[in-house]
Amino acid sequence: MTRIAIVEKQKCKPDKCGWLCMKMCPMNRTGKECITQGEDHKARISEALCTGCGICPKRCPFGAITIINLPEELTKTPIHRYGQNQFALYSLPTPMFGKVVGILGKNGIGKSTAIKILAGALEPNLGDFTKKADIKQLIEYFRGSEAQTFFEKVRDKQIVASYKPQNVDAIPKMYKGKVRGLLEKVDERKQLEDIADKLGITSILDNEIETISGGELQRVAIAACVLKKANLYIFDEPTSYLDIKQRLKVSGFIKELADEDTAVLVVEHDLIILDYMTDLVHIMYGKEGAYGVVGLPKTAKVAINVYLSGYLKEENIRFREKKIEFFAKPPVKKQRREQLIAWPEMDKRLGRFELTASPGKLDRRVVVGVLGENAIGKTSFVKMLAGVIQPDSGELDLKIKVSYKPQYLTATDDLVANVLHEAVRKYSSALIEPLQIMPLLMSKLSELSGGELQRVAICLCLAQDADLYLLDEPSAYLDVEQRLLISKLLKDLMEERGKTALVVDHDLLFIDYISDELMVFEGVPAERGRSTGPYEMMDGMNLFLKDLRMTFRRDPESKRPRANKPGSVKDREQIAENKLYYV
Repeated sequence: MTRIAIVEKQKCKPDKCGWLCMKMCPMNRTGKECITQGEDHKARISEALCTGCGICPKRCPFGAITIINLPEELTKTPIHRYGQNQFALYSLPTPMFGKVVGILGKNGIGKSTAIKILAGALEPNLGDFTKKADIKQLIEYFRGSEAQTFFEKVRDKQIVASYKPQNVDAIPKMYKGKVRGLLEKVDERKQLEDIADKLGITSILDNEIETISGGELQRVAIAACVLKKANLYIFDEPTSYLDIKQRLKVSGFIKELADEDTAVLVVEHDLIILDYMTDLVHIMYGKEGAYGVVGLPKTAKVAINVYLSGYLKEENIRFREKKIEFFAKPPVKKQRREQLIAWPEMDKRLGRFELTASPGKLDRRVVVGVLGENAIGKTSFVKMLAGVIQPDSGELDLKIKVSYKPQYLTATDDLVANVLHEAVRKYSSALIEPLQIMPLLMSKLSELSGGELQRVAICLCLAQDADLYLLDEPSAYLDVEQRLLISKLLKDLMEERGKTALVVDHDLLFIDYISDELMVFEGVPAERGRSTGPYEMMDGMNLFLKDLRMTFRRDPESKRPRANKPGSVKDREQIAENKLYYV
């Protein structure tokens, strides 16, 4: 059996545990050097000597060690390994000309590593981390597969890749100046004005990079990628920071790039957008931070349904214990709900922007989703309910306890264990375990990834003693698994505790999965906004989708929402019946 050992260097703290793993290892006790001290003064494990007994992962107080018995199918060496006792990637997704190919999988499972290799930003080593593999070795490695043809084209210099990385936040740190200046530097196609218009960034071309929003940064990064002359465009999470209208617009733009001379690869966690944008999808499975495997490509519809089922039939791999299920019909309206809070019509002016909140109320034991474009007042409304800002008119009498998770998270040097001390004491099984917080406890907030920091912030919010929980964009940085896990966790907690949650988010599938009712924000971004609702789900979705000019159907197999192609028979039928969402 193939076995790999992973040591997470940042978690390994031998000076605090006294090399407990070395002392407890049965092989070490017989005199063999299975676990030794590496040159970096961290634990180093010999995979050849390791028996997979499972003692060291269980006894490591910091959760730094993982021993994996790989599936029998993984007989080949990995395409890339970062180092001894570090992450290993098996196989690669395959770009196809004329197609948009998607990649779907958990965070930490190698999606970004895979596309960096295809983009030429990372040279693979075929498991030998002491040297890089040459192109002949790669062609031989993939002999008999589609990837062989791809690397033969790379050898013959017939592939030119352009890559949009995941972390667009880094752009202002690397470039100072106006947006136009940045895009002119990379405009090999001489289409700056046209691309800017299609992506809706014409109005910010003369703004300084450091002053634009996250959503604007994302679209600038997409523009920079597409303005290069290439025949392989690779996008790592292109819809982060974008609202639903922008996501659909960007998706359509990316779809149009693929033609007989151009291939497109996309990593995306929003399943509705992934389904809408791609022709084929690779499912990736494995163990976060340890190893990742790229599955065979499937049509987008089939791949997403398989992913939700948690079982890859061809590979005979079950990568999730339970399948994820959606509802065929909108939730039945609950009777005799107890009202938690009500508000009158309120107004708030913030610079040139004016927000009007229509009168509304929230009941106990419900989760209310909030939909609307960026810069239309959703966060400002949530801040008014949280007591962070006060309305200019309309009296809001907050006699309830409120817990608020803001949209933007602050990473300090505090230890996670100190920040979540009360949560660990009170809600170990209810929050700490399902949110997988335990391995993060001895880390500083500033050391966490975006997804890890998000889970800590959600945990901190839900651990408070409150009547109303306000969560602003909780799905940001999270993968599909984590989004749906948090949806179920939140719904269950509100029902059990008799509490209420208000959730602002742009992932329509996440909002569909989590919400009992909907609030919808309308208006003109950055000028004026108005909140309406809460509505029952069907009414709220119909109102929201009417503005988007989109209709959604239910997949007959998984019951998940899928976007209809504009102008299709199904689209026209649903518009005629005014049933834009549930059918």
